[in-house]
Amino acid sequence: MSVQQQTPDDGEALEVWIDQDLCTGDGICAQYAPEVFELDIDGLAYVKGPDEELLQDRGATTPVPLPLLTDVVDSARECPGECIHVRRVSDKVEVYGPDAA
Repeated sequence: MSVQQQTPDDGEALEVWIDQDLCTGDGICAQYAPEVFELDIDGLAYVKGPDEELLQDRGATTPVPLPLLTDVVDSARECPGECIHVRRVSDKVEVYGPDAA
């Protein structure tokens, strides 16, 4: 199954990842986009794969589905730990999150 994903500006696919070293475990991301983020038993947030499996490898990314783009971006903006990074798949440039230009 193909997941449609894009940025609002240029139609490029986006992916999201969480820096667990900065995660405060507030769970705001899981409240905004439970289809994409989940808190694990360690109290930290992780991204979920398209099959809803928790991706616990450091730096693991998952596609940002277009219908959830706003929720994922809001998660990145509201995260107190500033640990959510949304970047273009094509060139790995961060478009939302603490390292966005």
